Amino acid sequence: MKAVLRLAALSAWSRRLTLGLTLVAIALAVTLLLAVERLRVDARQSFTQSVSGVDLVVGARTGSVQLMLYAVFHAGAASNGISWDSYRAIATHPAVDWALPLALGDSHRGFPVLGTSVDYFRLFRHGEREALQFAAGQPFTGTFEAVLGSEVARRLGYRTGDTITLNHGLGELGPAHGDKPFRVAGILAATGTPVDRTVHVSLEAISALHLDWIGGAPVPGLVIPTEHVAKFDLQPKQITAALVGLKQRGDVFRMQRFVNQYRGEPLLAVLPGVALDELWQNIAMMERTLLTVSALVVLVGLAGLAATLLAGLNERRRELAILRALGAEPGDIFLMLTAEGVLVTTAGALLGLVLLTIGSGLAAPWLLDRLGVVLGTRWPGREELALVGAVIATGLIASLIPGWRAWRMSLADGLTPKL
Repeated sequence: MKAVLRLAALSAWSRRLTLGLTLVAIALAVTLLLAVERLRVDARQSFTQSVSGVDLVVGARTGSVQLMLYAVFHAGAASNGISWDSYRAIATHPAVDWALPLALGDSHRGFPVLGTSVDYFRLFRHGEREALQFAAGQPFTGTFEAVLGSEVARRLGYRTGDTITLNHGLGELGPAHGDKPFRVAGILAATGTPVDRTVHVSLEAISALHLDWIGGAPVPGLVIPTEHVAKFDLQPKQITAALVGLKQRGDVFRMQRFVNQYRGEPLLAVLPGVALDELWQNIAMMERTLLTVSALVVLVGLAGLAATLLAGLNERRRELAILRALGAEPGDIFLMLTAEGVLVTTAGALLGLVLLTIGSGLAAPWLLDRLGVVLGTRWPGREELALVGAVIATGLIASLIPGWRAWRMSLADGLTPKL
């Protein structure tokens, strides 16, 4: 057995150029398959860890997934807001422990601006109920102070004490609130969540920015300087959404029913976990499609391996016949050809794991910058190893075909090849 495997390795090495190309094709296919699986798992984990300890997300009545996307992930825009009176009615409910108001709609150089209360930095949790930490500075205290997420500060080169201006709307080309600059009061430590890509200001700041605006545009001829905004009532009339934490987890459905049946205006309260499950169901078809395409690419690579081994059998007839003449049994020939295919498949799968590790390390910063997905550079997990095992098993099955064909060749056919 050992001698046959050694012979198979030497035979494969003698045809290293042809089999090497097949090995590279298998490695790239395995890398693609594992990358899709890792990206799927890590994307779900990143979304799940974006907020923790929140029992309900409250907003205007809309789809639960849409509410989660703009309230937690700051993606898209709200179709409507909720009044401040409705928010106060929810925040002061006996079952509510705390509530964080969220006001969205402005931006800074493509990054969303979030208006909230200073309690946000004390109460917000992410990951495994981890609190926000400051890498520099402190929470905002004045009306025109801002706290930057780590990604905003890193990509734009900001430090505490710098001055920034905000734009109206979510696009980079929206009209600027240039007459009311903000001072960077603090920079948050990295969290791997949408917090990193957000500019945080106070609710009063959002109101102050729009004192001289109507209908999304500045009022012609009206300018209210920053030193005069304190004379106005800056309490917001409307917010985008709210994050709610309850005193007892068992009250979640009762509180959800209270919000959904609120008579003041049509509201919606969703459980973050339930809304995320609905999101996964919506994109499950795309995930399955990507995995299927990746698996087909692997099958094509293994089919190429079988074709390569089969195509080389005619050239190896004399070699196989000599082995038979030296005492090799038909079963040994079968085992040698099968072992060659398994060796190439295994080497390709291992090379695929190496490429996945290297590629994950190189792609992780880009994915975090562009998509907010924290791609792990960990050792292969159980699911990934199971996929590698499935690839090797499939390679074994594909290798049985040339092995069986070699077993069928007779000694006379090998010694007297057809001209």
